[in-house]
Amino acid sequence: MAITARKTALVTGAGVRIGRATALALGEAGFNILVHYRRSEAEAIAVCRLAEQRGVRAWPIAADFDEPQASARLIDHAVATAGSLEVLVNNAAGFPQDDLRSITFDRLMATMRVNAWAPFELSRIFAERIGRGQIVNLLDSRIVDADWTHVSYILSKHLLAALTKMMALDYAPKIAVNAIAPGLILPPPGQPLEYVEKRTGTVPLKRHGMPEQIARAVVFLAQSEFMTGEVIFVDGGRHLEEYKQHG
Repeated sequence: MAITARKTALVTGAGVRIGRATALALGEAGFNILVHYRRSEAEAIAVCRLAEQRGVRAWPIAADFDEPQASARLIDHAVATAGSLEVLVNNAAGFPQDDLRSITFDRLMATMRVNAWAPFELSRIFAERIGRGQIVNLLDSRIVDADWTHVSYILSKHLLAALTKMMALDYAPKIAVNAIAPGLILPPPGQPLEYVEKRTGTVPLKRHGMPEQIARAVVFLAQSEFMTGEVIFVDGGRHLEEYKQHG
């Protein structure tokens, strides 16, 4: 009986938070994992060890998306390290605080580079050099509205949402491109859990989510064979609040 080769997934920003949960969930589902990090080397190595306990192979892999050619080097390094690559999960993102009064052009461009351009460039290189598989982008449920205290961040997610649909059409039929739009899941780095707990009143289901719930949605899209151009909101219905404001 032939043994089916495992597929390999590259998860950006996989050392911590939602990226960590996603890498481990993909490992649980039988994928080999490339755990990308920028600074969190120790955390990425720890994720690899946990993934390997699930019976899959895992490798930490570094890249700084502020550097030119980082995306091309990352895809090439990933394939050279793992031998193959079938799934790309664009999770890494920055979350700077700014509003319409404080935002600057340089801040906007720096955020766009990491949150929108890097996922697009990684996806384009994936399409050119690998030519088949699954791409999953991480958005934000507020793409239906706005985030007035993180303007450069939410603009970058709006752009990535548009790119998701454009790439889905352009890369078909051999590559599927979908996205997850998380809602109230984790507090910003450095903030206590109370940050999200006191905001659960904005969620129809009256609770915040967990990283593992986002991760399971990513696994679903990574395994899907007949979906592309879709955005799955995993936010307890929070994006529906927009309708209340305009009803």
